[in-house]
Amino acid sequence: MTFDRITVDPDLMGGVPTIRGMRIPVATVVSMVADGMTVDEICEDLPDLTPEDVAEALRYAAESVRERQLPLRPSA
Repeated sequence: MTFDRITVDPDLMGGVPTIRGMRIPVATVVSMVADGMTVDEICEDLPDLTPEDVAEALRYAAESVRERQLPLRPSA
């Protein structure tokens, strides 16, 4: 899977994945979705973003979780 809108630059935001080289981390966008914001609300709060940016941020987050194991407690 390739990501055209996600960039990583060690000189920008400490090298965390951002949207199109802007100072908007992927994690910020994903957190906004997790907090219940709609794509329209996110694009209104961050007017440099497009709905396609939000969608790719979510795809990137899903892929990053798929590619590694996270420490989770066993379910009861």
